Amino acid sequence: MAPRIPKGEAATGGAAPKKRSPGRPRGATLALPPGVDAFLDMAVAERGAAANTRDAYRRDLVDAARFIAGQKGGKGPALDQAGTDDLRAYLDHLGRDGTQAAVRTVARRLSALRQYYKFLVSEGRRDIDPAAVLDGPRLGRPLPKILSEDDVGRMLDTAAAQGGAEGLRLAALLELLYATGLRVSELVGLPLSAFSRDGRVLVVKGKGGKERMVPLSPPARDALAAYLPHRTAFFSPGREARQASLLFPSRSSGGTLTRQRFGQLLKDLALAAGLDPAKVSPHVLRHAFATHLLDHGADLRSVQKMLGHADIGTTQIYTHVVGERLRRTVEDHHPLAKENPGAKGSPGVRGPRKG
Repeated sequence: MAPRIPKGEAATGGAAPKKRSPGRPRGATLALPPGVDAFLDMAVAERGAAANTRDAYRRDLVDAARFIAGQKGGKGPALDQAGTDDLRAYLDHLGRDGTQAAVRTVARRLSALRQYYKFLVSEGRRDIDPAAVLDGPRLGRPLPKILSEDDVGRMLDTAAAQGGAEGLRLAALLELLYATGLRVSELVGLPLSAFSRDGRVLVVKGKGGKERMVPLSPPARDALAAYLPHRTAFFSPGREARQASLLFPSRSSGGTLTRQRFGQLLKDLALAAGLDPAKVSPHVLRHAFATHLLDHGADLRSVQKMLGHADIGTTQIYTHVVGERLRRTVEDHHPLAKENPGAKGSPGVRGPRKG
């Protein structure tokens, strides 16, 4: 299936119970030091951190505070008084199984702790930063999961065939996500005012309140045009005035389509399209948008701008995906690729014959 790229552009049983960190007894109230809320407020006011980022910081700091306070028979120090040894014990506890998931958790929690203690020192709440001397784990950089163009096409066709207000909304969401590569929080929170007057460009407010412009493909514009007359079917009684500005309102108690609900709709759609739901998520479709654009010749800087990446290094991971796929294609299909099966990283293709 040909990717849906805007015309004129260069051709992305039960589960085992979770182990609980040692610490205070279940149900015990943990009093966080006032510095935590002050740090979180600073992250929002000065750095433009989104609500989801703020919540993630808080969860990380609460987890660290609970573990540290639970040491020494439940008489461990409060988070704002913890020392380097306390933090090291916590990080060692997190990374004890050595898995890649544990390593990434350690890296994320250490990042939150470093920022927290740096803030405390800058505010005069501490003299010494206990996290400054801690080394983070070495992170491998896993390649992002992606869907093939055929997989995305099957999902788009299945969504288009559903019909009704629900089907039209899902088709619009999917076409818009694949055409723009938006983060899921950006997608479900889009206001009607995000569209340019001619409907060809989307103005997105991303991380840190930064705005970027993303072109819309003709299929995305068509799907939105089909959905918009049915948008009011998702209004909640009594909330119509507040929902009038939303592109994707919801009849749920919150009045807006949530990230979790959209993820669930995508998995249901994947199942209906004959795909493995475990391999499909909003973020995987964002990866598909970027990878498919690069496959068809888009330049890296343009993809970076459309994705809203501050650092082009973040976008470069997609070039590794494309390169890896090309390597596998050569290994699988080149007539001489099997002549040197022992070589790693490149097929055993001989050069031109002499003479």
